Amino acid sequence: MHRVAISSTGLFTPPEVITNAELVKAYNQYAALENSKHAKEIAAGTLIALTDSNVEFIEKASGIQRRYVMDKAGVLDPTRMRPQFTPRPDHEISMMAEIGVKAAQAALDAAGKTAADVDGLICAAANMQRPYPAMGVEMQTALGIEGYAFDMNVACSSATFALELAVNAIRTGQARAILVVNPEITSAHLAWKDRDCHFIFGDVCTAILVERLDLAPAGAFEILGTRLLSTFSNNIRNNQGFMSRAEDRDPEDRDQLFRQEGRKVFKEVCPMAADHIESHLQSLGHTPLEIRRFWLHQANLSMNQFITRKLLGRDATLNEAPVILDEFANTASAGSIIAFHRNKADFTSGQVGVICSFGAGYSIGSVVVQKT
Repeated sequence: MHRVAISSTGLFTPPEVITNAELVKAYNQYAALENSKHAKEIAAGTLIALTDSNVEFIEKASGIQRRYVMDKAGVLDPTRMRPQFTPRPDHEISMMAEIGVKAAQAALDAAGKTAADVDGLICAAANMQRPYPAMGVEMQTALGIEGYAFDMNVACSSATFALELAVNAIRTGQARAILVVNPEITSAHLAWKDRDCHFIFGDVCTAILVERLDLAPAGAFEILGTRLLSTFSNNIRNNQGFMSRAEDRDPEDRDQLFRQEGRKVFKEVCPMAADHIESHLQSLGHTPLEIRRFWLHQANLSMNQFITRKLLGRDATLNEAPVILDEFANTASAGSIIAFHRNKADFTSGQVGVICSFGAGYSIGSVVVQKT
C-alpha cells in the first residue's frame, strides 16, 4: 500500500466580476418590471409584490461581497436574469472542459509534472454540462493523459468525495497520480430571480493533483485520512434532469433550478459537519485544538463560524479558518479547495489541517492532511 499526497492545486478564475451593488441593481429592476406587469393581480391581492433586495441583506445573510462569472451581461439584464452562453459545435472543446483543462494544467505546472505523470482524471462537480461523453474524458484527452477518466456528482461535496476515490486508487497501486478537477459553472443553475438566493453562487474551477507520496515534490501534503458521510434530505434540491423533457416541464419552473430551505440546512448540517470532523480527527489520533487550519466549504460565513466554534470552543480566527466566499461567493465543491489553494503556503513540516465540504445530499466529506 502506498502513502498518498496532495502535490499541488490549480485555480481558474473567470474573467468577469459581479459586485453585490451591481447584482442588487439588476434584481430590483427586474422586480419593478414584474410588479408593473402584474399590477392588477397585486392590487387585487391575488399576487404578492416582489420585494427589493439590498447589499446589507446579502452581506449579513451570507458574508458574500462579490462573485466571478463566465457571463456578466446576461445575469445583469433585468429582462433575462441568467448567463448567456453561445452553443459550441461538437468539434470544439466545451466550456466546462476548457476551464477544467486550465485549472488542471496550473496544478501540473505547480508540481513540475506533465500529463505523462498522471494515470487518471476525475471530473467532480455539482452539475455537468452534458450527460455524455464524460466531461472528464474530454479533459483527459485535451491534456494528453493516458489512462482513464470519469464524471461524478455529490453536489457541494463532489471534490472531497472524489479525493477519496483518488486516494484509494493510488494507495492500492492502480494509479501513480490522479487529477481531481472541479469545474463549477454554478451561475447556470442559480435562480437569479429569487431574492432569497440570487446572490449565492459564483463560477470557478479548481484542480488537485493527488499522487504517491514517494513521487510527490518536496512540501507536498500527505493525506492522513479521508472520511465520507451522506444522508438523504430534500432541503437542498434541483429537479432539472434528462426526464424533464419527457415530463413536459418548463425550464423556467422554479424547481428546475437550485433551491433550499436555508434555516433547516443551517440547523441540521452544521452540527453534523462539526461532529464528522471531530470524529474523523479522533480516529487519526488528533483533536480539533491540534489542527493548524480548517479549510471549510464556502457556502455561508455563519455556518463556518458555527462549526469552528463547536470544534474549538471559541471563535476561530481567519488564520485558523480562512474565508474566500466574500470574493468568490459559494462555488459548490470548489470552495474548500480554493481556501486550501490560497491558504497553505505558510504551513511548516508536521502541521495538520482539515479540508471539509458539506452540502446537498446531505453529504459531508473530510480530508486530513499533514505538511511533509
